[in-house]
Amino acid sequence: MADELAWNTVADDIAYSCPGFDIIHEDVVLPDGTETDFDFLREGDSVVVLPLTSDGEVVIIEEWRQAVKRVNRALPAGSMEANDGEPRAAVARELREETGYEAATVNHLYTAEPANGYADSVFHYFLAEGCEPTAQQDLDFNESIRVETTAFDALLESVRNGELRDGRSAVGIMYYALFER
Repeated sequence: MADELAWNTVADDIAYSCPGFDIIHEDVVLPDGTETDFDFLREGDSVVVLPLTSDGEVVIIEEWRQAVKRVNRALPAGSMEANDGEPRAAVARELREETGYEAATVNHLYTAEPANGYADSVFHYFLAEGCEPTAQQDLDFNESIRVETTAFDALLESVRNGELRDGRSAVGIMYYALFER
């Protein structure tokens, strides 16, 4: 049985599509019977990885982000692909592709809907431990990424002082600091 707050979608279509996301247009009926429309960004599921080396350093990336016109310091992350099957598979793939590292163990930390008022994005956060450089990066054609390692406390401080501004990374770092460390 539907929740009394639920909207009824009577029609939907893709208003705009590009690599990485779609804009969906829906005709909806609100609980009080009002007919209106609603647009949202369809991005789907992604993974965000907090990779720790055997000596406790965090593997981080620096990547050019065209939307904000600067280099972004962040945790490795990326969209799930059709052949990933489950988020854990995407973790291994994204970590290897973006950093050249592989993990001995991978454990789920947290799942978030970061902007569910206008997007269907879902971020699955994972802790990857025992990370070792085992391969070369295998970047997408539009990725410019530098890899480095840093102490967790220094990374946490970079969130606190505003140096690390990537929201999805900040959530993962703070979650780990608050609940898992």
